[in-house]
Amino acid sequence: MRHGLYRGIAMSVAGSDSGGGAGIQADIKTFAALKVFGTTAITAVTVQNSMGVTGVHPIPPDVIEAQILAVGTDFNVDAIKTGMLGSRDAVRAVASGLRKLGERALVVDPVMVAQSGDPLIEDSAVDALLEELIPMASLVTPNIPEAERLSGISINNVSDMERAAEEIAKAGCGAVLVKGGHLQDGSRTVTDVILIDGAIIHFTDSRIDTESNHGTGCTLSSAIAAEMASGRDIREAVTFARRYLRACLINGIKCGHGAGCLAHAVKMDWIDELYA
Repeated sequence: MRHGLYRGIAMSVAGSDSGGGAGIQADIKTFAALKVFGTTAITAVTVQNSMGVTGVHPIPPDVIEAQILAVGTDFNVDAIKTGMLGSRDAVRAVASGLRKLGERALVVDPVMVAQSGDPLIEDSAVDALLEELIPMASLVTPNIPEAERLSGISINNVSDMERAAEEIAKAGCGAVLVKGGHLQDGSRTVTDVILIDGAIIHFTDSRIDTESNHGTGCTLSSAIAAEMASGRDIREAVTFARRYLRACLINGIKCGHGAGCLAHAVKMDWIDELYA
């Protein structure tokens, strides 16, 4: 829905990344680049930079829910994405807040581990995701390690990705996008698998060789939410969001001594056409 200059309003429910490459910061940058007004509910404050995460400080669950309700009962939020939630209580607080808001387009990115390898979720929270939040989702966007944990299936090829998507969908979500970037099969291409309306669709592109890839999952899920907030259906939103992500990767930047970050400020042709 159009709101003045903006194509829609979206909310990110996620953790803060002090390095600016992932989490809430990546989501807000993505929303802005895609001309969607961004709002937030912060679930944790992390102490991190390009080298890794040295501290995670959770926001109290009642404060998480209060943020969701404060924004969602005032703003006409068109789409919501969730990212790092961390604990069972946080997942429950988010699910409670979203139920009170009523049905909205919801993208669940089941963030479990930082790119540095640091854990970002408790084991008990994974069950809570499957039981309380994923059934509410329009789309769930796990990478391969996350899909393995949610489905219980070891993923070694694209067929395994399909099986994992089908297993995750049994939780009751609308669609599942299993991202193939972590698949180490020696291929020069990357295939993402989406299960939607009972059908499997493959998105295959050439692999982009870059060390500037911190925050790819956050960026993709927030771009999907942004495109859904603008009125696109799930398949269209995924298609356009993947184009945006690839442009961010191609133009990535090295800010610190570790992994580089995406170039969230890239301009996309469909945005330029709308605002020419």
